[in-house]
Amino acid sequence: MSLFRAVLRQLAEIEAMAASKKVITREEWEKKLNDIKIRKEDMNKLVMNFLVTEGYVEAAEKFRMESGTEPDIDLATISDRMAVKKAVQSGNVEDAIEKVNDLNPEILDTNPQLFFHLQQQRMIELIRNGKIEEALEFAQEELAPRGEENQSFLDELERTVALLAFEDARNSPVGDLLDISQRLKTASEVNAAILTSQSHEKDPKLPSLLKMLIWAQNQLDEKAAYPRINDLSTAALEDPMV
Repeated sequence: MSLFRAVLRQLAEIEAMAASKKVITREEWEKKLNDIKIRKEDMNKLVMNFLVTEGYVEAAEKFRMESGTEPDIDLATISDRMAVKKAVQSGNVEDAIEKVNDLNPEILDTNPQLFFHLQQQRMIELIRNGKIEEALEFAQEELAPRGEENQSFLDELERTVALLAFEDARNSPVGDLLDISQRLKTASEVNAAILTSQSHEKDPKLPSLLKMLIWAQNQLDEKAAYPRINDLSTAALEDPMV
């Protein structure tokens, strides 16, 4: 049974049990869990998917050797992808753009939004480093023409240029653009685009399954008392409050 099918089956059983609005004991709950058989192969694929998508190349290689689980992409490409991501996260946007083009020039050619965001990040880095005149020139030559073609780009450009209007830009209404979170956001967008170009999911499957678990528990909370997982890091069942 596939992992997703098993989750869906469990959700259906939860709904059926919850319809009676009775207290679900630990014994009943654990019996239901034990009745669901998930192949170790599926679990291994889930782990490998997470390692590959998040870029843990050494861990993925070690896991492949230990479990015999083959990744669905060449592990060598992970290092290249992580080099791009690291370049953006450290503010070296020009280097990141070069690396992306080395990997696959079509990524930026076919994704104008990604290219604009990388160029926007370049301007942010210029402002961060106090290169105001260079930032203004860059905005006029590289970003303004794209803003004229796309209203959403223009709105983002105006927010970025607004950084120049404040003496203390970090504490301004647009100061979030100078936060490390902005770099991480752009880096994640680049990472997703590279994965998509390699015919790989842009997001790992494991977080989606955890979100599904949280959703299912929230739905059941309204209808029944049952052994709940409150700490996802341990997955320990806690007895229902009655």
